[in-house]
Amino acid sequence: MKTQQRSSSDDERAMADLAEVSDWGSIWGPQGTGVDAIRALVSRVTAATGWRPWAPGNIDPDRYTWGLVTPRETVMLVLPDAVLPESPRSGWSAYEIGPAELPDAEEGLDAHWPAQLQLARQHWGAPVFVGPGSDARIPPEWRGRRRHLAVWLKPGAEFHLYATQPGPEDTAAGFAYSVYASEVA
Repeated sequence: MKTQQRSSSDDERAMADLAEVSDWGSIWGPQGTGVDAIRALVSRVTAATGWRPWAPGNIDPDRYTWGLVTPRETVMLVLPDAVLPESPRSGWSAYEIGPAELPDAEEGLDAHWPAQLQLARQHWGAPVFVGPGSDARIPPEWRGRRRHLAVWLKPGAEFHLYATQPGPEDTAAGFAYSVYASEVA
């Protein structure tokens, strides 16, 4: 297993960018592919956030997602119902994890989770849920895919911070976060 420890600066910028969005409900829209759907998606997100499209005028008609760049130069992959920061991940990660090294990868995630959670709290406040990814309160489609999970509820959105759950077929582990459409008002 190989590990790396990077500066938290990329995550700090991306988390700050996400924290500044006040109206997530105006970002979400219908699923659709093609130039018109992408233009509508880009228009909604740009109006709500001030982010700019990373490749204006060069729309692939088979896509339903698009990248936008924040004022802090974070690239956000935007879907009709989710936003995923595409910036290089910060903090601790492991890769080329062999089957016998799974306990070591889990130990690394456990050791670095508190710092990652504290970084998110600095930008997003107190989470409504912090626990293991196997918690029975987590919807089945998410359960077991995360070793650790924290959730914040914002108007129109759920913020998820998580540690991946390494397994026999997953040769990498680390931390990530995403924003999902929600009915929270």
